[in-house]
Amino acid sequence: MKSSPAKLEQAVRQENLRDLLSVLAIGLAFPALDTLFGRYRFEVIARGELCKTYEELFHEGVLAEGTEAVAISGPNWKLPEFIIDKRYEE
Repeated sequence: MKSSPAKLEQAVRQENLRDLLSVLAIGLAFPALDTLFGRYRFEVIARGELCKTYEELFHEGVLAEGTEAVAISGPNWKLPEFIIDKRYEE
């Protein structure tokens, strides 16, 4: 997902958590995801949803273990609708 910081903030605030993590976790390690959601959508951290959803995506095969703590797409990964629609691209 190539977009400006403002568009990334907009996506984090508006899109489904599962869809966001399925895309963002492929390029960011969990500490970076935690920082990103802490800045723009803290409630998912406070309710424990961020960790739970991240783990579920691995169990479901949407994400898989990559190298250097960054996930890769798993066998059940598919492109989320907001990426197909190019909602946040400049």
